[in-house]
Amino acid sequence: MLLLLLFVRIICPFCSCSEQDGPLHMYVPGDIIIGGLFPVHLQTNRTTICTGKYKDYQVMTFAIQEINQRTPKVLPNLTIGYDIYDTCGDVTFAIRATFGLLKDKFNSCFQPGDSNSTVPEPHAKVVIGERYSEVSVISYGSTSELLSKKRKFPTFLRTLSSDTYQTKAIAKLVEKFNWKIVSVVGSDDEYGKYGSEQLIDIFTEMDICIDFKKILPGDFSVDESKAHDKLEELMGLLRNSTAEAIILFTKGANVDVIMKAAIQNNLSRIWIGSDSWSTSTRIAEIKGIYKVGQVFGFISKRNEVPGFKDYKNSKNNCSLTKSQHGSKQCLDPRCLVNYIDQDESYNIYVAVKVIAEGLRQLLKCDSEKCGRNATFTALEEIKKVNFTVDTTHIFFDDNGDPSIGYDIVNWDMTESKVDIKTIGEYWPSGKIKLPDDLISKMCNVTVSCALGHELRKPENGCCKKCVPCHETSFSPGKGKCNLTNLKQGNHAHKLFFEIVGIVITILVTVLFAVHRNTPIVKAVGGYLSFLELFSLLACFCITFTFTAKPSTASCVAGLPLFGILFTLCISCILANLLQILVCFRFDQRKSAWLKRLNRPVAVVAVIFCAQLILCVLWLYYRPPIPKEVYHAKTILLQCEKGSKEFFGVMLGYNALLAFACFLFAFHGKLLPDLYKNASFITISMLLYLVIWIVFIPIYISMVGKYTRAIEAAAVLVSNYSILCCHLAPKCYIMLFRKEINSEQAITEYIRKHYKCCGGKELFSA
Repeated sequence: MLLLLLFVRIICPFCSCSEQDGPLHMYVPGDIIIGGLFPVHLQTNRTTICTGKYKDYQVMTFAIQEINQRTPKVLPNLTIGYDIYDTCGDVTFAIRATFGLLKDKFNSCFQPGDSNSTVPEPHAKVVIGERYSEVSVISYGSTSELLSKKRKFPTFLRTLSSDTYQTKAIAKLVEKFNWKIVSVVGSDDEYGKYGSEQLIDIFTEMDICIDFKKILPGDFSVDESKAHDKLEELMGLLRNSTAEAIILFTKGANVDVIMKAAIQNNLSRIWIGSDSWSTSTRIAEIKGIYKVGQVFGFISKRNEVPGFKDYKNSKNNCSLTKSQHGSKQCLDPRCLVNYIDQDESYNIYVAVKVIAEGLRQLLKCDSEKCGRNATFTALEEIKKVNFTVDTTHIFFDDNGDPSIGYDIVNWDMTESKVDIKTIGEYWPSGKIKLPDDLISKMCNVTVSCALGHELRKPENGCCKKCVPCHETSFSPGKGKCNLTNLKQGNHAHKLFFEIVGIVITILVTVLFAVHRNTPIVKAVGGYLSFLELFSLLACFCITFTFTAKPSTASCVAGLPLFGILFTLCISCILANLLQILVCFRFDQRKSAWLKRLNRPVAVVAVIFCAQLILCVLWLYYRPPIPKEVYHAKTILLQCEKGSKEFFGVMLGYNALLAFACFLFAFHGKLLPDLYKNASFITISMLLYLVIWIVFIPIYISMVGKYTRAIEAAAVLVSNYSILCCHLAPKCYIMLFRKEINSEQAITEYIRKHYKCCGGKELFSA
């Protein structure tokens, strides 16, 4: 029966059961009982064992066994027993287990706390655990500085340093590297909030500038809707930050989200990690993690538990291959030796040794016997220990914090793997040790600005910001402007074609005004021709914005305004063509719908307003703006189109109108047109379409200072195609062919045309 109980204890110490049965526990009797609280299962339903923590309680039992079997004995004629609970990582379970250590009775295997047993009631003198919780006497994983406040937690000790020392260690690293600007990212929980606030206080005292401080919500990593907005805001801050280092003092789940976003945004920075994620294999295995830049971190002093790995190897026979270790499937407990870490496991081992040393002093033990019995309160004596465990010297200060410091780690990252190396140490006394070559390298770290910008301290702040260089200087992007006296590009180059176009348009307008009552002006559209001339004049004036120095006003008045005005011009031509077709259309079936369209003002207004609304939306949502484009030795100031979609629709709308004019004009050539109006419109619209078809691929592929020149050329050719092909021939008739600029000449031409055609209906089906 005894062998059966021993077998059950070894093979199945944590038996899965339902939450309603209460916390599971393991009890081994002894003269002095040490309690243990460990999150063996991940959830309270105990469906999944936490592989990394399953071995923690085994480290405790190994250390106790080592003390009991040591020769000479640490506690002669006394045996240490243990009473270990599975808290499932739940604070409620941890509290219930703590009460259970005071009153419950247990079997020799982990069983529910209300189980009936004949085992004598234990009296736990000290409790080790719970990870990340204040429910313990000696903790191996809780770092919160609040636990150092003895008025609130008078019985709390720990075998790793508090966040107070961690923040001092981070500040010391920043000082050692001679960095002057940092950014701090924390979280709205006990760990991240107090840690980040203490960092801010320390940096303020050290006169180190805080570029920004960002406190993430406590549920940042689980609330996707909240995380998205906060993450976008954080990425914006990081992109514009001039900090030499970004400190992430928050839990690993939050850092996982941040790092993935940094990879997507191509952010390469220097990161300083707190002990919650500095050695996280989950974060180190993120795809593309090497792209985020350089990572430094702090972790409680790491060491192997002496003899534990050999002990587990001798007891178990692991059959898993190395490739299986990363599997998310349930793992054979015999293979847990492969998951032993060097920080928490060692902290548990040290905790047991500290208890044993405190008991040895309290009970006045020598190599043969102990002078007192086992009825005592051990806490006060444990606080007084001052001895060496393996290579670690340990004692506690008045706050119950140990003398154990931190290892400083650096992530050596390549595309294929991440190797987390220990590169230095920090002690609570304030001493820090780092390689001299690394210090020299990090002291020369400079923040790069965009081309044409330099780092400069603003008048109302302490942190340097990237600001544009002076007009007569230039920066290649290394944070400093050089006085190179760069010559500004000559934007006021030849304006001959613009001026000539304006002069000709004005002269044509005057000539049309003088002959406004003649048949040829009426044939062109009458009062619509003056609206057409006005739009052409405005389009010629707009070309100055393409050749001038780009500004917000010139960018807005460029292509969007041209699109609106040229639409007005084409709509006038289209309305005029509809009038001609209606006048000479004799097919009653097809002319009915044309007559309904014979409302020139309405046609122009509808067509014009559609383009106007489109361009207003363009200017409202994503308008063209001036943008500096930096090259090796030049700064090019040009207009960014803003929305490519609106730009394309604007051009497409005008092209559609021009094509409609082309079709109407082409068919109109069959009509009796004395002034060849339809023929000239056909040519002008064809030119417009060809110009913009050629313009688009050139415009897309063209970069640099010639982009605006291409735009101006396309606008000028479009204007001249209307002016020269459509309106100039009418001016020739007014000046040199006055004899055909009469109603009699038109009537005679129409009579001869139909006589020649034999009276047949034109433009019929």
